[in-house]
Amino acid sequence: MRCGSPDPPTTTKQRARSPMKFGIHLGTVNARFWADTAQEADRLGFESLWIPEHVVVPLSATGSPHDADGHSPIPSNVPIHDAMGVLCHLAARTAQIRLGTHVYNIGLRHPFLTARAATTVDVLSGGRLNLGIGASWLRAEWEALGLDFDTRGARVDEAITVCRRLWTEDVVEHHGAHFDFGATAFEPKPVQRPLALHIGGDGPAALRRAATVGTGWLPMNHSRADLPASVRRLGELAQAAGRTSTVEVTVTGDVTSPADVAAYAEAGVTRLIVRPWTSSREAIDGLRRFADLFLSGPDRE
Repeated sequence: MRCGSPDPPTTTKQRARSPMKFGIHLGTVNARFWADTAQEADRLGFESLWIPEHVVVPLSATGSPHDADGHSPIPSNVPIHDAMGVLCHLAARTAQIRLGTHVYNIGLRHPFLTARAATTVDVLSGGRLNLGIGASWLRAEWEALGLDFDTRGARVDEAITVCRRLWTEDVVEHHGAHFDFGATAFEPKPVQRPLALHIGGDGPAALRRAATVGTGWLPMNHSRADLPASVRRLGELAQAAGRTSTVEVTVTGDVTSPADVAAYAEAGVTRLIVRPWTSSREAIDGLRRFADLFLSGPDRE
């Protein structure tokens, strides 16, 4: 894990050399502004963009992924768009920025559907998909789809296994507890080998998945103070699994100064997802202000 703190940058060129990656989350921007915001973020040099994902939120849904903060439950009438369809659209509007889900509920679909949709995004974007996946916290959503929430962990693990095989093997046959099918080919393959999986979640299962099959880890409810211990544990698990590559650590954070960036780096973070705006209409101006302070680009070298 990268736990060392970079020296606080003091000039534009020093900022450009910072190892921290900066992404943006479009979940707090009205969807009608997504394409323009994504295009400007790409032009300014942001490394990635991320969108939220659900299939359905029943009226009976209770709870929240942020209960500790007194966050209210997600309302049933919240606008929800198909994540992979949106990312295909944004791929056509951008050139370099990576395209992420934060996070895709992989257990709610048959692996054929997930593998096909993710491959489509990755191929059409030229290999820019960051597939953030999670086991989900919304029981009502699983029950609405006729699935057992209490066995979701095993279903997610099996779905990941099947998808990874479909993305890499010429012929796949699988007979498991949750999915069963005979020999089949699956084409095309993703551009990325392997396709970038970012594992969302805070518990031991999420850390295990990130350490063994993930390009990265997406903690959802860790404070900055909580991160170092979990990052160390992630490193131990990765080493035990024989990993030699770095497991990326991506968190949503507030950044107002280089000292903030250094503090997150010290905690083991390699990518910060930022939201430098307070309303959808000012998203682009907020991106430009942030870029002037923290990013390099063709107009700021």
